[in-house]
Amino acid sequence: MAVLHSAPRITSNEGVKAALSAALGDMLLEAHEEYGEILFTVQRDRIEDVLRLLRDDHEYQQLMEMAGVDYPQRAERFEVVYMLLSLTKNHRIMVKVTTDEATPVPTVTTLWPNAGWLEREVFDMYGVLFAGNTDLRRILTDYGFEGHPFRKDFPLTGYTELRYSEEEKRVVYEPVELTQELRQFDFMSPWEGAEYVLPGDEKADVPPVNEPKVTEKTSDTGAGKAANKAAAKRSKKDSVPIAEPDAPEPTEDRPDRKPRKGKAKDTKAATEPKGGKK
Repeated sequence: MAVLHSAPRITSNEGVKAALSAALGDMLLEAHEEYGEILFTVQRDRIEDVLRLLRDDHEYQQLMEMAGVDYPQRAERFEVVYMLLSLTKNHRIMVKVTTDEATPVPTVTTLWPNAGWLEREVFDMYGVLFAGNTDLRRILTDYGFEGHPFRKDFPLTGYTELRYSEEEKRVVYEPVELTQELRQFDFMSPWEGAEYVLPGDEKADVPPVNEPKVTEKTSDTGAGKAANKAAAKRSKKDSVPIAEPDAPEPTEDRPDRKPRKGKAKDTKAATEPKGGKK
């Protein structure tokens, strides 16, 4: 007999989008499923009401994370994404709102205390304001940091740099000075075909030859009877060795040494002089 667990290991998304869309009503702007997750885009000013409804009536008890996204080409360039978890259903959904640099998003610290830290992180990285957050200050960057690092238009090298000054015995802030220009790498292989002109490619743009050179006759190649005769003379001349001046006589012309008398195993005959011992 199959037993249905109250918190299954994997919960299906079937029917969730339709049920929650009906519950959100006019607060909902868009709902869709992507990469196995359900996303709801709601009105910015109603975000607190939306999350309270999902927490109290639909058992999404925990705010697991908040994230920011930057789309500079949009009028409302920022998205704030709330990731909710239902412990009883073992199911997750995402809710997001859009805003710009000047329009604040209502805080949800009234629903989850941990939202204070999460909203501070989004404010620090993206500059999104949260109305009602009484402790909205930077949380990751240093004191006096300028700008918001996760914005797409934030320079990769930043605006200022800090270092410890041995002379002043403290940390000093200075404008960024690069020892070399920042290089951008496109990671394109020239062997696979790059989209730009490589050095030396201009040499490849050579117009085609109208009249290709061919060797239809023997005289075009430099071969023939005269060439063969001259080559034979050179080979014959090179085959005769020419003795150098004052060179010794070749050893092959010396007379052969007379064989030694006696046997090789006879040590006396081989090593002692004639006449015996002296």
